[in-house]
Amino acid sequence: MRFEGTDTYVATDDLTVAVNAAVTLERPLLVKGEPGTGKTELARQVSAALGLPMIEWHIKSTTKAQQGLYEYDAVSRLRDSQLGDEKVNDVANYIKRGKLWQAFEAEGRVVLLIDEIDKADIEFPNDLLQELDKMEFHVYETGETVRAKQRPIMIITSNNEKELPDAFLRRCFFHYIRFPDIDTMRKIVEVHHPGIKDALLTTALTQFYEVREQQGLKKKPSTSEVLDWLKLLLAEDLTAEDLKRDGASALPKLHGALLKNEQDVHLFERLAFMARSQR
Repeated sequence: MRFEGTDTYVATDDLTVAVNAAVTLERPLLVKGEPGTGKTELARQVSAALGLPMIEWHIKSTTKAQQGLYEYDAVSRLRDSQLGDEKVNDVANYIKRGKLWQAFEAEGRVVLLIDEIDKADIEFPNDLLQELDKMEFHVYETGETVRAKQRPIMIITSNNEKELPDAFLRRCFFHYIRFPDIDTMRKIVEVHHPGIKDALLTTALTQFYEVREQQGLKKKPSTSEVLDWLKLLLAEDLTAEDLKRDGASALPKLHGALLKNEQDVHLFERLAFMARSQR
């Protein structure tokens, strides 16, 4: 059971090594990187490549670790008891199974994605330590212990917005997805926009990397944003010649796909103004 990438996902050698190492060690794979570098999509592609079902747990700022195990609906049970409903006699009727429980009880191996773990409270990773180690947890309301039938392939993503606890990091295999260099980006573009003219692609990627490398940029455009931008360029049937900037503006054509806040737009407007002033 090895991951080598797929026809729709360009995986670098170091990324495939990381995925396969985590599978071999039976440890969660913690994937960090800029937003838009394909961290979430990696889990879906691993699922597809290995032919395994996938369970997705998308983390929010309000998510608690307990929700991944189960939730006990005491309010519904109280309401049903007041109505004389017989199902109140079995507390299991009010236990909602979480994503970890679903992964543990699956008959075969599954891929479990815990997406954007750094969005949650800092205690969230610590609250999962025992479950990650022992692959089991106790349900206090019913007295049962839920054990994983097979250890899931666990992929955990983080946008690096906050530091994760050392005790949690020790239990993971870590990989940082570096931003693609221009050759890798060409391969990624070919997957999504096959047959794009080389002159257009070369000019567009040159401008894209110039934008990313601009000092003072608040939000650098990501892989997903350059793919959207290229889609727009193709839809508008623009050529490499059309992308050339005339000096009146430092902004690339259809820049709204790349720059997502007014501060960065104003930065490029000021650069163009300064360039004109020095002539």
